[in-house]
Formats: sequence, structure tokens, C-alpha cells
Amino acid sequence: MNRRTLFILVFLLPALLIMFGVIVYPFFYNIVLSFSNMSLRHFRDWKIIGFRQYVKVFTENTFYVVFLKTLIWTFVNVIFHVTIGVFLALLLNRKSLRFKPIFRTLLILPWAIPQVITALTWRSMFNYEYGAINIFIAKYLNMSPVEWLLRPFEAFTACIITNVWLGFPFMMVVALGGLQSIPSELYEAADIDGASAWQKFKNITVPFLRPVMGQQLRSALFGHLIILISYGSFQMAVNQAIKLTYLSRMFIKPRSTFIDMATLLLCP
Repeated sequence: MNRRTLFILVFLLPALLIMFGVIVYPFFYNIVLSFSNMSLRHFRDWKIIGFRQYVKVFTENTFYVVFLKTLIWTFVNVIFHVTIGVFLALLLNRKSLRFKPIFRTLLILPWAIPQVITALTWRSMFNYEYGAINIFIAKYLNMSPVEWLLRPFEAFTACIITNVWLGFPFMMVVALGGLQSIPSELYEAADIDGASAWQKFKNITVPFLRPVMGQQLRSALFGHLIILISYGSFQMAVNQAIKLTYLSRMFIKPRSTFIDMATLLLCP
């Protein structure tokens, strides 16, 4: 080992130790606990019991409801993030659009503002009596106010709406960067050939955006479904709320086993 390699390792060592302590070790420790009888009753004298916890998870009907909500949460958010982000990026990329810097700044604010503040703001907007959303529904749509925060379906929908608001600016920035890297000569040649706007989008824009957006799609889906990592505190709070609801229902049952680790590993 030469001095240069040793010098690099010395600077990398603190980061590697922190990553091992907060990511690698807890991840594998949770895997071990999922195969044990670890619970409030066996906090110190737990032992490995095999796949018993996973069998218990898969035999509970509530688990499939939770898992379905996880899938819905993942795909709905990713679809809306990408769709809205690409649409706004196409608008911002238009040469005829005036005040582009102002629009870019306003559209990136949902992503720039701390997510806790955004979540609290949306919670106030979803208030049954005084929330702006229910006031709009009652005043302009002539519909009854919705109890957004009191019923499971409405609360889940409110979480999705809020997370879409939080996530689309990032996809917009990524898509806008990809659009600005496309040579303008290609569009000029397409105009000369008489191509329509849809043909230019299909044959020029999409192929050039596919590598950029494809990577973001894979990262988003992988992050939601596989590695159990949330992109933001609000999303993590929703995921944890879904799982904790499931766990609390199982834990209050008489003589039930606390199977949190197995559930957390199965439901991102």
C-alpha cells in the first residue's frame, strides 16, 4: 500500500465508520432480529426461532392491506412526480416563455422549503372547518367538506397529495436539465421536415430524456420498495405511521407476538 492510497483511506475512514454504524450494522441487526423472538417480554433473553415471525406476518390479512398501501403509495407518488415534473419542465424550456427565473424559483419552493413546515402547512389546509381545501370544495364545487384527517382513506389521500407537492420539483429540475442538454438543431431539423409537436416529443425529447428520467425512476422505485430508505422526513413519517398502525393492531391482541422487525423488512 503506497502513501497515496493510505492518505485516501485515512480521510475515508470516518465516513465509512459512520456509514457502518448507522446503516450497515442496523440493517443486518434488524434482519437477525426478524428471525428471533425479540419482544418486550424477551428484550434481553431473545433467541433465534427461524421463520416463525414471517409465517405469522403472511398469515395476517392486515399485512396485505398494509403492503397494498405501500405499493399504492410508491407507484402513485412516482407517477405523479414524473408526470408533473416533465410537464412543467417542458413549459419552462419553451423559448417564448417570459420571466423564466421567477417561474423556476416559485416552482422549486415546495422542494426547497423544509418538509416539516410543508407538512404542517398542508395539515392546516386539510382542516375540516377552517382548511383552505374544504373552503374551496364547499364554495366553488358546492360539495360537502371532507374529513381529510379523520378517516383512513381520506387521510391516506391527503398524504399522497402532500407528498406529490413535495416531490415534483425535484423531477422537474432533473427533466429540465435533460431538456436543456438536447441540441436545438434536432428540433430545427424536425420543423423543416414538418414534424408535429407530438412527433418531436416522441422521437426527440423522449429518447434524450429516457437515460436521465430512467435513472430517477429506478432510484425512486428501488428506494421505496427495496432498500427501505425514504427520501424525506414526511414520506418516512407516512411509511412509519402505516407500519406502526399495523403493529399496534397486532400488539393489542391477546397473547400476540411482537413481530415488528419482520414487518418492517417486508413493508418498506
